[in-house]
Amino acid sequence: MDSIADLLGTGETLVLPGVYDSLSALLAELAGFPAIFLSGYCLSATRLGEPDLGLLTQTEVTDAARRIVTAAGAFLEDQVWPKRCGHMARKRVVELEEYLPKLRAALDLRRGTLFHVTARTDARAPLGLDEAIRRARAFAEAGADAVFIEAPESLEEMAAIRAALPAEVPLVANMIENGKTPLRAAADLHAAGFQIVTVPLAGLLAATAALRDVYRTLRQDGITTRVADRMLRFGEMNALLGVEERYRREREWLD
Repeated sequence: MDSIADLLGTGETLVLPGVYDSLSALLAELAGFPAIFLSGYCLSATRLGEPDLGLLTQTEVTDAARRIVTAAGAFLEDQVWPKRCGHMARKRVVELEEYLPKLRAALDLRRGTLFHVTARTDARAPLGLDEAIRRARAFAEAGADAVFIEAPESLEEMAAIRAALPAEVPLVANMIENGKTPLRAAADLHAAGFQIVTVPLAGLLAATAALRDVYRTLRQDGITTRVADRMLRFGEMNALLGVEERYRREREWLD
């Protein structure tokens, strides 16, 4: 398995699609993504049916990660707990002096491993861009593998973030459809100096819209014929899940 550092070493922007369970992770893998992003928003929606307002415990998040894949890295945030989605209102952040020891501890504990630590600040909304940049600089000086200022509100702010930090420090851009940050293609973000792009909600938003439409049609018509073109065939789903490989193993064990 390639480490995050290995993937960044290719010189290409690393696009991380958001996933929330083993099936969404499998689909991302089949689409060709070398790494994925476990989204707290998606987990809160799919596990609890609740908004991302800090209702999930850290144990639930780590358990979900273990079920899906071995974690190659983590984002360490400076929000006050319970934290919330970075594109939602009423965020609060801890003092920088409280956060930095946690970051140093995380960096120290992963020493000798390939685990990737991204330092994230949500200070842009409650305290302004200047304070967010001040924190990001401190994160970089502390040795974070990457730095993430959540929810800049314009292309100019994104450019200011890149200009304020050393060129060798990888930066994260978080692309949420209809969120606070302008949507840009991965190639444009690469040109703007952002090495990691998370797209946490695209899969969930698409799946939710599809489920809503299919369930509404089933309720109205009593059958799904009208939306059959939006659904996989049963055989296609079985093939996706690798049923033939399971059958092959059964034959080996039984014969």
